[in-house]
Amino acid sequence: MVADALTPVVIHVPHEAQWGAGEGRVGPLLGAPHFPVVIVGAGACGLTAALMLQGQGVPSLLLERDDHPQGSSALSSGFVPAAGTLCQARQGIVDSQAQFIQDIVHKNHDQSPLHLVQAYVQAVPQAIDALETLHGVPWRVLDHFLYPGHSIHRMHAVPETSGEGLMARLMHAAQVAQDQVTVLTSARVTQLYVDPDQRVVGLGYVRPDGSQEWVRAHAVLLASNGFGGNTELVAQHLPAMKHAVYAGHAGNDGSAVLWGQALGVKLLDMGAYQGHGSWQPELGLLMSWALMGEGGIQINQQGVRFHDESQGYSEASVGVLAQPGSRAWCVFDTPVFELGLGFPEFKQAKALGGIKRFDSVSALAAWVGCPLENLERTLQGLANEGESAAAPLSALSRPLAPPLYAVQVTGALFHTQGGLDIDAHCRVLTSAGAPLPNLWAAGGAARGVSGQEVWGYLSGNGLLSALAGGFISAQSIAKALGQAPAAGAALA
Repeated sequence: MVADALTPVVIHVPHEAQWGAGEGRVGPLLGAPHFPVVIVGAGACGLTAALMLQGQGVPSLLLERDDHPQGSSALSSGFVPAAGTLCQARQGIVDSQAQFIQDIVHKNHDQSPLHLVQAYVQAVPQAIDALETLHGVPWRVLDHFLYPGHSIHRMHAVPETSGEGLMARLMHAAQVAQDQVTVLTSARVTQLYVDPDQRVVGLGYVRPDGSQEWVRAHAVLLASNGFGGNTELVAQHLPAMKHAVYAGHAGNDGSAVLWGQALGVKLLDMGAYQGHGSWQPELGLLMSWALMGEGGIQINQQGVRFHDESQGYSEASVGVLAQPGSRAWCVFDTPVFELGLGFPEFKQAKALGGIKRFDSVSALAAWVGCPLENLERTLQGLANEGESAAAPLSALSRPLAPPLYAVQVTGALFHTQGGLDIDAHCRVLTSAGAPLPNLWAAGGAARGVSGQEVWGYLSGNGLLSALAGGFISAQSIAKALGQAPAAGAALA
């Protein structure tokens, strides 16, 4: 099959000394702008890396496929877990990196790569503090609830408490630093030009009108994507999610995985992903799992609980999809409803009529279509006859009494957690374990710290990998470049 212009490919070229007049494959690279660092993807990972490089005087070019940088980062909650930040200290929160590491490995049953867990946990507070002190990104720690699996309040958020807010703050910082940080939008990278030493010497990208342009680089960071939007790769590696709603970004098309395969790079943890058990499909909105953490429950069409909500929202996606019609209902009382009003998507769902209020249990049972007696027992924390779950159910924090609130949800795939094998410096490794000369990967492009299954995902692991990976990549790239080369020709 002949690849079209949008298919991610690796193009092998001779060493630069042999390019001659530039005929054949190397022709497009002659006269192309030359940057010290080219970053594929301007999400939270890519922008963090670019801002950290700017702090060391290293110019970078970010190639972003969308007309406005958003990606998975904007679709996320925007919460970044970190231990030992200035923000935690201001709020009087005592945490430790050792405890954070323990929480991560406990969640995934010691399946995660310890070298990355340690590197990310050490790097992420440095990234958060640098973004705050050097680039004016304000943070606060969410200290009114604990996300599943975290033993201490360590979720950091910008004032908007959303992924869109986080991206807006990072983009503003990049615009302020535009003398060193160039963001080129509507530039979909499809080609990596690689020499016989496996050095990436150039990249080709497609513009909205179908035209192609090229750029050369000393170092390349893949901060592009996972593969959640690639149906073939999802069916191959995540069969439980092949029929699930994909609530992630279309840019997660698996390009980094496909480039890695072409380069002979090992792919690891490809069965790991972040699912979510509370996606409202009609509105396309995510209901925060804080609702479950603070006393809410999920029921099926029989009016009974079917999984332990305290285990986490990622594995809940599989439980919800196993229910009749792949649907469930999040049910909660007034205190949880009031908590939910602190989340933008919850408020939006309420305004759009997605969250219903019921002044009696019978009214809720009629709306769900479940037996009243089952629902009454469930809300009191009593087991129902024939009730079963994959694991023992946790006790209710309190009986749930009217007025009650409910929202219908399904399970969804958000983003993948497997990808290119990398070392603690985010250098991409060959199948033999040696780093490639000038290729780094972080965020969704690389393997994460969630082990090998859906249940290994700890809340915030995606943005942990993004910010920490961006920070580490920048440090490693700057060190590899030594004396940073001057910026190349300006882009049109």
